[in-house]
Amino acid sequence: MNSLWPIVVQFVFRVSFGIALSMSITPHQLVTSGYYRVHSWVLMGMNTAAALALFSGRDAFAGSLAGWQLVFGLAIVLAVVSYAGSICWLYEKAKAGQASLVLITLLSAAAALLSIPGLDGLSGPKLVAAMADLLSSGLLLGAILAAMFLGHWYLNTPGMKLLPLKRLVLLMIVAVAVRSAVCAFSIVLHLLYGEPLSFITWVFIAMRWLSGLLGTLSLGILTWQTLKIPNTQSATGILYAGVILTFIGELTSQLVAVSTLVR
Repeated sequence: MNSLWPIVVQFVFRVSFGIALSMSITPHQLVTSGYYRVHSWVLMGMNTAAALALFSGRDAFAGSLAGWQLVFGLAIVLAVVSYAGSICWLYEKAKAGQASLVLITLLSAAAALLSIPGLDGLSGPKLVAAMADLLSSGLLLGAILAAMFLGHWYLNTPGMKLLPLKRLVLLMIVAVAVRSAVCAFSIVLHLLYGEPLSFITWVFIAMRWLSGLLGTLSLGILTWQTLKIPNTQSATGILYAGVILTFIGELTSQLVAVSTLVR
């Protein structure tokens, strides 16, 4: 179980980064403040869970995570900033609320980078590859979650314009393309410099691509077509399925990455 803590914490920080980024670029003039307030609470809960995981699994991080105390402190700060952001949105302070989302985006990216096991041994191209991995992964996770959250919000306030949701769906499709490029490059990199991959590893890689990339892309395109009708309820249901496929793909990617260069 201890070996899973780094994966859990890294995953939470990636999701936090992506959701905050996606929410920060969603035009608040076209979306009711409740969307931002409620999902700031989601960010608060996630980062509180990350802090608890860091504390509970501190023995697992002792030999692999540089600056455990710093990452633990960042998780607590992220939870506090998320709560403060929710208060800003509660009182319709949009500028302050947007600033909190930008701050969460930056702090989550820093926490995700610092929580990479063996970060001290990374430099040059390896460090760039690690950053591209976590940023592209976080963008994909956050874009589809933020889109699903917003689609659900249309059920509460059906009078909102569809433009914000369409933008998030487009961001999700772009994120799949970027993520696919990063993952394809990682396979090439491993084939050139890594050990031969076992059959079971190829099975996991295939599942990662079919579920988290090709499957997610297909559902993103289907969501876009559904919004042309328009039918936000059906689009939200498709996005729910997309979230599940993306989670399967990204968690599989992190498991494969433990012993290979493949993402």
